[in-house]
Amino acid sequence: MTLLFERHLERRLETELTRDGLRLVAALELGPGQVPLIDPEPMDPRLQTPAGGYYWQVSSPAGAARSRSLWDADLPAPTHAPTGDWTLRRADGPYGEQVSVLERQVTPDARGPRVLVQLAQDRAPLTVARDEFGRELALFLFVLWLVLSAAAWLQVRLGLHPLSRIRGDLALLRDSARARLPGARLREIQPLTDAINSLADARERDLELARHRAADLAHGLKTPLSAIAAQSRRAREVGAGEAADGLDRAVAAIRRTIDAELAHARAATIRDARGGDTEVRAVVERLVTVIEHTDKGGQLAFTVDVPAGLRLAVQPEDLSEILGAVLENAARHARRQVRIAGNAGPQWTTIAIEDDGPGFAADRTEDSIVRGGRLDESGSGSGLGLSIARELAEATGGRLKLSSSPLGGALVRFEWSAP
Repeated sequence: MTLLFERHLERRLETELTRDGLRLVAALELGPGQVPLIDPEPMDPRLQTPAGGYYWQVSSPAGAARSRSLWDADLPAPTHAPTGDWTLRRADGPYGEQVSVLERQVTPDARGPRVLVQLAQDRAPLTVARDEFGRELALFLFVLWLVLSAAAWLQVRLGLHPLSRIRGDLALLRDSARARLPGARLREIQPLTDAINSLADARERDLELARHRAADLAHGLKTPLSAIAAQSRRAREVGAGEAADGLDRAVAAIRRTIDAELAHARAATIRDARGGDTEVRAVVERLVTVIEHTDKGGQLAFTVDVPAGLRLAVQPEDLSEILGAVLENAARHARRQVRIAGNAGPQWTTIAIEDDGPGFAADRTEDSIVRGGRLDESGSGSGLGLSIARELAEATGGRLKLSSSPLGGALVRFEWSAP
């Protein structure tokens, strides 16, 4: 840009010098002795002021005429043979400045000598104008860069805003396979939304298929297990008690594995269908009623210390599975009593189940959770492992903690964040 502006100034200077040069040629005369004269002289104030920065000179072999601004100095002689056309060049001026010199050779009289017409102008104003233009251009380009950068940032922010909404909606997909992204406001984003929803559909189908396969496997194994149990009874009847015990242990292990896999599948179902509004006391009382009708449960005293109105954002059937697994274990190992307490605190809603049974060793707490073992792995019955109970609780947004009960047995505490 600066180079273009400088060329523009050069063209304007050449045009100005050419115009004044034609006026000099028009006013040129040859005086006595063929000495060139200019009549009338140009009236530009710069030509009347010594060292004014604008000069003219007309010279021939007989003498020369010059502007007052030259005073007694001369313009630089041509560096090449003058021609009949105007020629522009740069040279050192009469007072040490850089000047642009426009010169041409003319013949005023066919029989007279050839005359060299020269005009020169100081280049300092051009240099100043060029430098000022460069500074202003730099400032303008800087401001333009700031504006364009801000516009680009704003455009990117506005352009990515729909993606930010999609990122928030993806959290719903992570929590539930049934959730889907809403339609995009921008047409360009809609294909991405459709692709993500298609992927979610495929994931939901795969999960559903896996759950069905787990259920089919469990049901398919029931008949062979019943047959093995019958073989165990017959073996015991004929006196093969040791073989019968081995079969019973194998059947119990297989059933525990089946129950665990079904619980895993159920946990996945819970994750995909979070939500609900369940009154905790009603669920606990229903579970206690069921357990009290069992042989062992009828011998125990159940204490329910759950305030009326305590609610959880969990489906009733899911809460029944979570608490039922632990209540079954507590009833199996308790001596005389089982206590269920609930509390709604400022940060957590807790449900604690404790018994007065033998409890478990402190070094087995984490082991029972990690390996999915029951509180008493040598006891009878399959039940759900604590790891499965924990998985079901975490699937609903809760957590499980183990400790020793003041009653002397085990204390299992479930915690859900308060709404």
